[in-house]
Amino acid sequence: MGKANNPVNNSKPREKVSALHVIMILLGSNLMLIMAPEFGLLNSFIYIPDLYVWPATVGGLAMVFFGFKGFFKKA
Repeated sequence: MGKANNPVNNSKPREKVSALHVIMILLGSNLMLIMAPEFGLLNSFIYIPDLYVWPATVGGLAMVFFGFKGFFKKA
């Protein structure tokens, strides 16, 4: 009696998560949460001029965008 063929493993290769991109996402989201104009946590305690708040919010959004852009890597 012959041996049965093993089923071929057709699963996709695992994807790795980049630690640098995870840190970038976390820092960007925290920056947006703290410095959001009129809703930010730091802005609710002390007044911060819009000159500093809007660039920080846009920078946090950019960090989140570029963090998710390279989040997964093929193994």
